[in-house]
Amino acid sequence: MTAPHDSASAEAFARAWIDAWNRRDIDAVVSHYAADGRCISPVALERTGMATVSGRDALRAYWSGARRLASLSFKLDRAIWDERRRELVVIYVAERNGVSNRAMEVMAFGADGLIREGEAMYGAPPP
Repeated sequence: MTAPHDSASAEAFARAWIDAWNRRDIDAVVSHYAADGRCISPVALERTGMATVSGRDALRAYWSGARRLASLSFKLDRAIWDERRRELVVIYVAERNGVSNRAMEVMAFGADGLIREGEAMYGAPPP
């Protein structure tokens, strides 16, 4: 899947990204990141002591831990594309091991169509 370029392709990208996570297809998720791409996450901070994971290999190793979760499910709420900034915001509900939270990922794409930086933010339980 190529990087978004309008609201329709942003929605398609977000759905494919959610589907990859729901299959726990870490290679599909990582394939969208630049070789030196990075992700910032409170879960990374909790699990590794560092909020930022940098590089495709490190991202793959870190996210492979998702395969060990008893349950993991993402449900897309909406996707927002900022064409000028080349940023996609994916808003969803994340369920991990029976605990659900509202979540948001901001993905900044480079000119090559790959994610340079992603940031995950987790909030309150869904209503």
